[in-house]
Amino acid sequence: MTVIFWRRAICFLGASLVLSSCGGSQQVTQTQKLSAAADAPYKNVLVVFLANSFDSRRYLETEIVNKLVEHGTHAVRSTSMMNSRVPVTRQTFQAMVDEIGADAVLVTQLAALQTTGTVVDMNPQATYNFRPTYYYNVFSVELTEYVAPQAVDYEHKLSLATQLYSVQAKDVVWAMESNSNIQQAFDKGPDYSVFVDEAGAIVTQMLRGGLIVK
Repeated sequence: MTVIFWRRAICFLGASLVLSSCGGSQQVTQTQKLSAAADAPYKNVLVVFLANSFDSRRYLETEIVNKLVEHGTHAVRSTSMMNSRVPVTRQTFQAMVDEIGADAVLVTQLAALQTTGTVVDMNPQATYNFRPTYYYNVFSVELTEYVAPQAVDYEHKLSLATQLYSVQAKDVVWAMESNSNIQQAFDKGPDYSVFVDEAGAIVTQMLRGGLIVK
C-alpha cells in the first residue's frame, strides 16, 4: 500500500486541515467498478485517513468506523492504534493489519482542493442621541458609529479519494471520489457534520458496491 501524505487543506481546526467552520455543503460521488480480484464482502476493515492533522484523521476515521459498525462490519481506526509521533508508513499500517487480522484496508486522502474568498462588510453599530436645545425648533443630534473590520467568506471545492485494499489480493479492488462544495461563513463556528457527511457518503457507496454486508 502506498502512503501519500495530505497537503494542508481547508477549514476544520483553524487552518490545520479539511472541514472546519463549514456549512452548506453539496456533494457528488463517483465510483470505480469493483475489481475481479475483490474477495468481498469484507468483515474486518482497517480505516486510514491520511492528513496533516492527527485530530482530523481521528475525526473522519471515527465517523467511518461508526457507519461501518452500524451495518455489522467490524472496523478499527488507525488512530486508535497510534499517536501523532508514530510514522505514517506502509510498515506501520501493515503491523496494524496483522494485529487485528484485517481483511481489507480503507484509505482516504485529499485529491484536490480549490478555495475562493469573498470580502464582506460587517454591520455597523451606532449610538444616536437626539435632544432639544434652548432655542425653538432647534435640536442637538449626536451620532457615534462603530464599524468592525471587513471579514471573508470562503467557498471550498473539495475532492476526497478513497481506495479499498484487499489484504488477500494485496491490491486496490475498489475506489471512489467525493466532490463537495462547502460554504464557510466568517461568523460560523466549527461544523463537525462535514465529517459525518463524508463518512456517510463513503460507507453508502461501499454498501452499494457489495463491499460490506447490508
